[in-house]
Amino acid sequence: MAAESTPLALPVLPLDDEVVLPGMVVPLDLSYSEVRAAVEAAQAAARDEPGKPKVLLVPRVDGTYAGTGVLGTVEQVGRLADGDPGALIRGRGRVRIGAGTTGPGAALWVEGTRIDESVPEPLPGHVAELVKEYKALATAWLRKRGAWQVVDRVQAIDDVSALADNSGYSPFLTTEQKTALLETTDPVARLKLATQQLRDHLAEQDVAETIAKDVQEGVDKQQREFLLRRQLEAVRKELRELNGEAGKDAAEESDDYRARVEAADLPEKVREAALKEVDKLERSSDQSPEGSWIRTWLDTVLEMPWNERTEDSYDIQGAQAVLDAEHAGLEDVKERITEYLAVRKRRNDRGLGVVGGRRGGAVLALVGPPGVGKTSLGESVAHAMGRTFVRVALGGVRDEAEIRGHRRTYVGALPGRIVRAIKEAGSMNPVVLLDEIDKVGSDFRGDPAAALLEVLDPAQNHTFRDHYLEVELDLSDVVFLATANVLEAIPEALLDRMELVRLDGYTEDEKVVIARDHLLPRQLERAGLDGDEVTIDEGALRKLAGEYTREAGVRNLERSIARLLRKVAARHELGKQELPFTVTEGDLRDLIGRPHHVPESAQEPAERRTAVPGVATGLAVTGAGGDVLYVEASLADPETGAAGLTLTGQLGDVMKESAQIALSFLRSHGAELELPVGDLKDRGVHIHFPAGAVPKDGPSAGITMTTALASLLSGRLVRTDVAMTGEVSLTGRVLPIGGVKQKLLAAHRAGVTTVIIPKRNEPDLDDVPAEVLEKLDVHAVTDVRQVLELALSPATNGAAPEVPVAA
Repeated sequence: MAAESTPLALPVLPLDDEVVLPGMVVPLDLSYSEVRAAVEAAQAAARDEPGKPKVLLVPRVDGTYAGTGVLGTVEQVGRLADGDPGALIRGRGRVRIGAGTTGPGAALWVEGTRIDESVPEPLPGHVAELVKEYKALATAWLRKRGAWQVVDRVQAIDDVSALADNSGYSPFLTTEQKTALLETTDPVARLKLATQQLRDHLAEQDVAETIAKDVQEGVDKQQREFLLRRQLEAVRKELRELNGEAGKDAAEESDDYRARVEAADLPEKVREAALKEVDKLERSSDQSPEGSWIRTWLDTVLEMPWNERTEDSYDIQGAQAVLDAEHAGLEDVKERITEYLAVRKRRNDRGLGVVGGRRGGAVLALVGPPGVGKTSLGESVAHAMGRTFVRVALGGVRDEAEIRGHRRTYVGALPGRIVRAIKEAGSMNPVVLLDEIDKVGSDFRGDPAAALLEVLDPAQNHTFRDHYLEVELDLSDVVFLATANVLEAIPEALLDRMELVRLDGYTEDEKVVIARDHLLPRQLERAGLDGDEVTIDEGALRKLAGEYTREAGVRNLERSIARLLRKVAARHELGKQELPFTVTEGDLRDLIGRPHHVPESAQEPAERRTAVPGVATGLAVTGAGGDVLYVEASLADPETGAAGLTLTGQLGDVMKESAQIALSFLRSHGAELELPVGDLKDRGVHIHFPAGAVPKDGPSAGITMTTALASLLSGRLVRTDVAMTGEVSLTGRVLPIGGVKQKLLAAHRAGVTTVIIPKRNEPDLDDVPAEVLEKLDVHAVTDVRQVLELALSPATNGAAPEVPVAA
């Protein structure tokens, strides 16, 4: 620690925004009154004392004096270099300022105590390291400034306090930093502070030098590049003049966009737009960002197949054979493609390829449950027509720019998916599959479905404009196939522009054919098996389709076949199975477990869903195709007093209203149906639709709910083999519904043999496959009384009906 000695009386010499540390020698201008007064007072006091006149050098920042000053001696008084009177003063040591006192002259006198700043010898190890580090940093800084003569002086200083105070000469220190050095009385702490200040300054200097170097290198590179480009242009100009090509403005053939545009087979309007962009490119500088945008746009335009078209295959019978070989069933789609090719052939024969500026494209919407082959059908259509095939996945697309493209001014702008599909196909008449068009969303970035309106409109798409290209693109010769699972999810305006083709699912016979001809060979190859090593007989395939899977498509059927083949392959590798092996119906349970879907009619009477009164079987349509739907009804205990209607099963508003209508019909017409309607007035009615996690809505369960309630009140069971669908009115009329084909296919898959449908839906039976209608007894009814007569089993003689009571 620094020690303090005997107090001194000294005149104050204030230093405005300047700090003098011990060991420094500074000239001061005596023109300032306060400086002159302090020096004259020190000289007056020195007449009575031996030695040089003494003053107290005190920093004054913003009118405030520091608490520590420096004892200074007046070495010489004379003239400064500019001729003004001045004094040379040397700093001797730190003084802690005390109270004011009196003295000769006009200066301010204060009492001060000299601070002892000595450091004991020898220096501790950490202090010696600090001294070494400071000298190294100071030497590095002085060498950068070229002050080689000062380096030796700094290296010769061994006193810690003097070494720290030597940093007071540093021009980069601020007044606050020098004041901090002055007021730090411990020499070691002061040396640490001086070292840190010097280290920070050198770091800042290194960063500044790096930045300046980078900037200078960038400027030099630009200047060098500019000079080289000018020289290159001059050389090319001389070569063109030498070869007699002075009028040609091209640089190189690879970069000569004008020559490429003129040589390309472009439509007239596209050529004009491209040449305008070439003019802009020639006027822009190499460093301009617009030049990069123009080059990218020109590359895209030149890569588009503006006049490239594949020749359609007009072998109608051959196309029909290709479709039949690659897809079983789907007759509607096959007929539509065959009709399209036949019309194209006749137009081509009569020279009517273009009519009204439009060619003979097609826009079809394939709507059906998952797994029926909508996506793979697109590739088969392209194969049958002899065209290229491109698939555009639209599921989850929410940005309108994905369809129409981005404006060219955006960074990373690209054309839309339609233009990219045409570019990828390499022709203007490909088959473009717009997959999952019902999964397109919309948000703040726009509505992609609205952008598709022009693409899929046969009356407009011959002048389609992409935001990126900004030139007309003729899409009238493209065959668009859009796929969707749910028809209601497609916007009405978009659906109006497409020709709807429904794929309602496969019959069991069709599934067996598909599994035998398509799925089994593919899965044999994936399992590493040959056709002569493992075979699956038709009975096993039929059971897989009927009892192990229950779906509209064939995806789960294919998974079941794959699982079966994996089991056989694994058993063979483990030595448990010899090959060749034929999988029969009896082997399925041992290989892949029990069936998951057993028809109601095949179950024991006590295990059936309709084994108690109040349960009826309905038919419904979901996004996965048709399905059976059970309706359960019960009456509450009259003692609970819970009257009214309770509905459960996650029902929509329309289905809730159907339940109210069914209950109202039975209340008003129960007497003529010989039902105890008094129970409906005094007791609560509960109607439940199992599979409560699945949302349900629609009016087609009206007669099913009416039948369930009538069964509950009469005690008569609903026939196990009967399923029904139809809307009911308050007067008991059975009104038409939709999805008849899907519902009848679902009834057939579930093992139902009798189906009740509305009379006005009878024409829809034409769409149902003949083999399904042969196995179903379909009744078309107009009144709910006919439904009850067909669905309810005869009453037991003399036995009172047992009505289920809700707990």
